[in-house]
Formats: sequence, C-alpha cells, structure tokens
Amino acid sequence: MYTKEQFAKTIDNTLLRPTATREETLRLCDESAKRHFASVCVLPCWVGAAAKALEGSDVKVCTVVGFPFGATTRLSKVYETKNAIANGAHEVDAVLNLARFKSGEFDAVMEDLRGLVAATQSSSLTDDSRRVLLKVIIETCFLSDDEIDVASRMVRDSGADFVKTSTGTAGGGATAEHIRRIRRAVGSCAVGIKASGGIKTVEIALQMLDAGANRIGTSSGSALYDAYEPKEFE
Repeated sequence: MYTKEQFAKTIDNTLLRPTATREETLRLCDESAKRHFASVCVLPCWVGAAAKALEGSDVKVCTVVGFPFGATTRLSKVYETKNAIANGAHEVDAVLNLARFKSGEFDAVMEDLRGLVAATQSSSLTDDSRRVLLKVIIETCFLSDDEIDVASRMVRDSGADFVKTSTGTAGGGATAEHIRRIRRAVGSCAVGIKASGGIKTVEIALQMLDAGANRIGTSSGSALYDAYEPKEFE
C-alpha cells in the first residue's frame, strides 16, 4: 500500500482545458506544491508561468506536444518540445502520429518518436544535465489490442520514458486492462506507464497503479489526494 506521500508522487495534476486561464493554472500550481505531486501538466502557453510559480518546489512542470491529435509534422513536434523545455518544462507528453500509425507508416512514426527523444536529450544537456522525461500518448481508445501492443513496443524501442494511454479528449480514457496490456508489451523494464483519462476516484487510480501504471494523469489530483487515506484502502 502507498503512503500518502508516495501516492502524491504518482499524480500528474492536469489542467488542459482549452479555456484554462493563467489564474487557474497558478492555482493548480499552488495546490500541487502543497501536496507535493509529481508534476503539473499545463497548456504550452502557461509553461513559463508554471515554472516560475513552482521554482524551488519538488513539483515538475509538464506540458503537451502535438496535442490532441498527434498529426503535426516531426519538425513541428521537435520545435514544440525544444520551446517547451526552454520555457521551463521538465516533462513532455507528446501524442503519437495516429494518422501515420493507422496508415501502417511505422518507419515515419518511429522517425517522429526518435526526433522527440533527441529533442529532449539535446535540450537537457544545456541545463546542467537536467533530465527531461518524454511520455508518448498512444490514445488507446482508437487502437485494437494488437495495435496497442505494436504502439507500446515502438515507444519503448524509440528510447522514450513512458507510454501514456490517452489525451482525455477522445471520448475514452485509461482502463486497467489496457495498462496490463501495455505492461506486458513493454516488459518490466525501465519504461513507465501513465494512465490518464477519466480517473476521478481513488479506487480507479489504485486499480491503474495495481495494473502496472507508474503515473496517474488527472484533473482531479487534489480531490484524489485529499480523499486518500491509506488505512481505508489496505
């Protein structure tokens, strides 16, 4: 069972609503710093503001790239990634090019992924070897079981750090079955799994973690943390 502190460090507290204001984003940062979450995941335009608000805290700044469809070009995604890091992002959640993946253009998809990996690695070298995590969103609700296996292994083989289930915008989110499937596909290696989309209760969050997830992406982070009492979930 997780301590309350350990549970907090599984949460990426998220605000990606298109109308999210600066004030709302700063409030998210304040709530997250008080609870010592793993990260805040914010819109690209608010990365700088979040980085400034969280300076000196143990909460990382995460943002999205190619969001929500993944259909932008490799060069666009690479630029977005480098720009986000320059603005203060410590973690990047990038969407797989689903259009190319569904077309069977796997070499092009892998080229995109390796470009993103290179962008995070080269950018980190300019800032005292800061570790920039790359999480790749495969949008499981659009994929068959076999496609989930293929996409997960591609993310693993590209050198990315995490497979992430969902953007939360496509009408389907994480399921424990998908988490288990991704874990089997990538193996018990250093590749992490981020479950996201529709995780609004402690019970669902724990199901995802028990299935093999390492991170929980949720817009209900503070509510989950406040409701979590380890003794009640033994």
